[in-house]
Amino acid sequence: MADGKGATGECKPLGFIPFMQDDAADRVLETVARRLIAKGYRVEGLVQHAENVEGQCCGAVDLEDIVTGKRWQIMQALGAHARGCRLDFNALSDVAVFAEVRIRTQPDLLILNRFGKGEERGGGLRSVFEAAFVADVPILTSVKQPYLDGWQAFSGGLSEPLPADAEAVLTWSCKAIGEARRVRDVA
Repeated sequence: MADGKGATGECKPLGFIPFMQDDAADRVLETVARRLIAKGYRVEGLVQHAENVEGQCCGAVDLEDIVTGKRWQIMQALGAHARGCRLDFNALSDVAVFAEVRIRTQPDLLILNRFGKGEERGGGLRSVFEAAFVADVPILTSVKQPYLDGWQAFSGGLSEPLPADAEAVLTWSCKAIGEARRVRDVA
């Protein structure tokens, strides 16, 4: 539902953009982060930047912290004919530790670039997703088509699919932030 509301009319705490190609989802997440920050919301999290690297089978991928601009290269350069997993698990672990510390500031919204294969299997940034959920911080992410079943199992019906459209995602984000604030005020 593009309106960001579940069957009960309440905004679900997890919003995700299903995608096949990374570019559109990455641009929407970054645009929404910048616009929310400009409106005075406290947004934490990570956006992804990918680029092609000549002589490599796949491009370089950086994760950028939305607030500080700090970047981590999360893919290893394994050569033009590499076929194995290029994800740099040490770098990803450093990112996870950094992001979990930032959640303690109780942001209005956490944006995480992906829920993918690593998260589906219990690794990657899954601990960050879990920490934010436990802290009642709404989460916005993207999920590539092959990992949608894993996302649905993980989110347990608490997630809302969103189109790769900045306005629709911004609308959901503002509603999710408002709902989380109401929950925190009651507690």
